[in-house]
Amino acid sequence: MIEGPPNGDSLGVALEPGGKRLSRAEFQGLGEMPPELEWFANLDNPRTRRAYRNDVKAFTAFAGVERPEEMRQVTRAHLIAWRKDLERRGLAPSSIRRKLAAVASLFDHLCEVNAVSHNPVRGVKRPKAEGNEGKTPALGDGQARALLDAPPEDTLKGKRDRAILATFLHHGLRCEELCGLRVRDLQSRQGVPHLRVLGKGSKVRYVPAHPLALERIHDYLQTAGHGEDADGPLFRPLKNPAGRGKTDRPLTHGAVYHRVLRKHAQAAGIDGKSFGPHALRATAATNALDRGADLGKVQEWLGHANVSTTRLYDRRRSRPEDSPTFRVAY
Repeated sequence: MIEGPPNGDSLGVALEPGGKRLSRAEFQGLGEMPPELEWFANLDNPRTRRAYRNDVKAFTAFAGVERPEEMRQVTRAHLIAWRKDLERRGLAPSSIRRKLAAVASLFDHLCEVNAVSHNPVRGVKRPKAEGNEGKTPALGDGQARALLDAPPEDTLKGKRDRAILATFLHHGLRCEELCGLRVRDLQSRQGVPHLRVLGKGSKVRYVPAHPLALERIHDYLQTAGHGEDADGPLFRPLKNPAGRGKTDRPLTHGAVYHRVLRKHAQAAGIDGKSFGPHALRATAATNALDRGADLGKVQEWLGHANVSTTRLYDRRRSRPEDSPTFRVAY
């Protein structure tokens, strides 16, 4: 039992150094937080949070739900009607599956906190996945080599961009993972250089560093001069748009897409309409599988929770060069 101080004002528990005590208003406010907001706040990935919030708002608008307590009245029939409306509007099966998954996630949380008695999304049939191959285009080997060599070798920006492209194409990272790399994430494990990658759901994985990417990263750091800033971002802007001169911040997703990928894709003669960071991830995964990498190892390498997601990158059965067309001879 914890004994309080003589005046009985509190339990007498000391704060940790640098700690902050909640005010009574903050304590009561958190205690009264609606379960819907708890669920939303517990989503780690900002992009997932944004997508799920929009999906839930779309469903509640369709169903005419105006107050939180009305969620108890939602039935499976409401979800089926919504699914049919989404199909009527021509949404892709993958989009409909995600929207249903967002609402299911919310109802799972409401069930956990006893706000509703059951999850009405359970039992609602989801549209079938469109085949067993992902839609994200992967680059051919020649295109990948052209892209890797597109940035100039003799400028700081060129060295940085060459390192970024090599990191993407040799490790299959997501854009958020690359932007989040710190200098300290270049680590040696059992004598082998690795990248420490913070993935979805704050899960950490260690990816062996490819020699070419490692060479380019070291060349970039030597020229940029922040190789000793262990806690600082690995890939940084070359100048601060605000004009304050400070560049010790990570590149943003938009900067990587517009100022690195699209620019050099154009120089390499690659169509930029459907080209983005995920195309480089698809390229890395497809290339590794084509060269005999184990599917389970590729799953760990990419940080996929489910191997079915990894299989979307396995295009070995659809390679044109393996078609019987090219075996026919007369």
